Amino acid sequence: MLRPALFLMLLAPSLSGQPSAWNYPPAPRGDVIDDYHGTKVADPYRWLEDFDSPQTRAWVAAENALTFGFLEKLPQRARFKKRLTQLWNFPRVGLPFKEGGHYFFSKNTGLQNQSVLYTQETLSSEPRVLIDPNTLSADGTVALTATAVSHDGKWAAYGTAAAGSDWNEFRVRSVASAQDSSDVIRWVKFSGLAWTRDSAGFFYSRYPAAVQAEGNAKTFGQLEKQQLYYHRLGTAQETDRLIHSVPEQPQWFVQGDTTEDGRFLCITIARGSANENLLRYVDLGDPVKPNLTGRVVSLVDVWDAEYNVVGSSGTVLYVLTNLDAPRKRLVAIDTAAPARANWKTLIPQSTDVIESVAVIGGKFVVKTMHDASSRLLVYAKDGRALAPIPLPGLGAVAGVSGREDSPELFYNFTSFTYPTTNFRYDLAAAQGGVFNAPNVAFDPAAFETKQVFYNSKDGTRVPMFITHKKGLKPDGTTPTLLYAYGGFDISLLPGFSVTNLAWLEAGGIYAVPNLRGGGEYGKAWHEAGTKERKQNVFDDYIAAAEWLFANRYTSPAHLVLSGGSNGGLLVGATINQRPDLCRVALPAVGVMDMLRFHQFTIGYAWVSDYGSSADPAGFNYLSAYSPLHTIKSGVNYPAVLVTTADHDDRVFPAHSFKYAAALQAAVAGGNNPALIRIETNAGHGAGKPTSKVIEEAADKLAFAAHFLGMDLK
Repeated sequence: MLRPALFLMLLAPSLSGQPSAWNYPPAPRGDVIDDYHGTKVADPYRWLEDFDSPQTRAWVAAENALTFGFLEKLPQRARFKKRLTQLWNFPRVGLPFKEGGHYFFSKNTGLQNQSVLYTQETLSSEPRVLIDPNTLSADGTVALTATAVSHDGKWAAYGTAAAGSDWNEFRVRSVASAQDSSDVIRWVKFSGLAWTRDSAGFFYSRYPAAVQAEGNAKTFGQLEKQQLYYHRLGTAQETDRLIHSVPEQPQWFVQGDTTEDGRFLCITIARGSANENLLRYVDLGDPVKPNLTGRVVSLVDVWDAEYNVVGSSGTVLYVLTNLDAPRKRLVAIDTAAPARANWKTLIPQSTDVIESVAVIGGKFVVKTMHDASSRLLVYAKDGRALAPIPLPGLGAVAGVSGREDSPELFYNFTSFTYPTTNFRYDLAAAQGGVFNAPNVAFDPAAFETKQVFYNSKDGTRVPMFITHKKGLKPDGTTPTLLYAYGGFDISLLPGFSVTNLAWLEAGGIYAVPNLRGGGEYGKAWHEAGTKERKQNVFDDYIAAAEWLFANRYTSPAHLVLSGGSNGGLLVGATINQRPDLCRVALPAVGVMDMLRFHQFTIGYAWVSDYGSSADPAGFNYLSAYSPLHTIKSGVNYPAVLVTTADHDDRVFPAHSFKYAAALQAAVAGGNNPALIRIETNAGHGAGKPTSKVIEEAADKLAFAAHFLGMDLK
């Protein structure tokens, strides 16, 4: 084992810019070789998977010393940080919701590390603090996650996560006193909170003693045997009632939710990230005295589609599904006559994708997606289309809230230059307006967004949003940030971002193509970017860049590729295939080792999108594009800044560690750097404190601006 001191012998960057040579920390190559179906594959940086080893810790410290030593000397960094801090300093109010006669909403006054949960009796009464997560840690790294209020409005069950981890702890707080009860629920991950109608307790999902370890053994351990429990208020977790589990399938996910009337506990069983699940339920009977020992009934017992219960009426469940409808439809299933022949379609599939359905005020409020932009429609309970809810323009409805027993509806709207704004709407009167609008220190009229369509390599028509200052005359030299994702049925709709605004103000273009693999056009669009078809995603991304070149928006010398998580994989794979495509690459928290991703934390759930190297065919197509395994020495790669975090238990940090070490070895002696920025006390991104968000954004923008030669005024 090398001594840690050897890792800290770095060449300090010069004050005038980048060093004459990049002196990367030593990363010894091990002799690990894996055999994949007869093919030998070396994994020389396997030692970086041992996050606790002194060798890995020393390497991390040395990499951060090199990276921050360079970033801190960039003049663009201070300028971006100052402007980002100014822009972030505005009050932001989350989507309001009502329960038990109280209104609830989150609010950040501007630069608070975490948003605070407030409550008020009426819309005109004075709000008061219910939960302030900023008081739970000195550095603001404890975030509020799930929140559910009991039907009587007396209790708020809530989750917290520390340092960006996906692990949660649940507690219960009195709405009247804002004091916690004695209830504490641990070992929770990927779980909601669902109260019974009597407000006596709630359902939640947790993992058993097999994963009950501390430190990194807990944080990064592989997840198995999720179980659905019921917790009765005022009792110890050890006495919680096990409601349902699937012990013969330890990697399946078991989730539960209750219908608003309190009659049904609906249980979804998932076996990964694919849009398919089993559907079961428990008839709890009298909501005032729910029967927790009721039989679990299987409503859907085949893996053929996605089924999401959105509401109920008597014995009927309203279910949003993509069964025989790749863009989804709403069906009514009577639990008294559940045969598929009896299912009734209430809202059929259309040319647009149905994203969600909410039952509010006796109507269905349906959020659809047309060419990656939201529409908000209203239907009667019998499926008759009513007047749609008007939206301000091209953008996205980020959320909808309301109750079955009230016509009051809240929704929020956002776009690239339209800060997220809350609206209130009366479904009975079919009228509404702005409820809460943020005041951000910029002029939205100075910018414009357009949507274009381009053809990918195989002729597929792909949409792309382009935002820039008004009056821009394309000449092929404008700095352009091309951000994309392309996976897991996730759609990239227009959304406001302070980081992107700072880039636009600096004269840059922000472009977002809607690649295959996402959900913008339904199931077929998603599946066209999965498994052996994943190359379509990279081709779509490359074609987006080439369209921008052909239409003189920018050029390879002025282009930045950016993406996170699956988007980090996208950036890594793309620059390996086309290193000439861009000047700068920013892969964040990426899935970089496509041969071993399924062996870390929750990675096995991604096999439905990626496939697996355990399968010979999967190994062939995964090894063909895996960012870690397709790096080539002697290639002139763009300037690369990899970002990850030491508590990312979604995409294990070793993905980025191994990728950075391999890329540094390949480009050693070259002019363009391959740096890695490793955040401490942070995770995959959710719940990151505002201070850390600003710091990281300033670093990434400054890195891009430096290598694009941007002169910030």
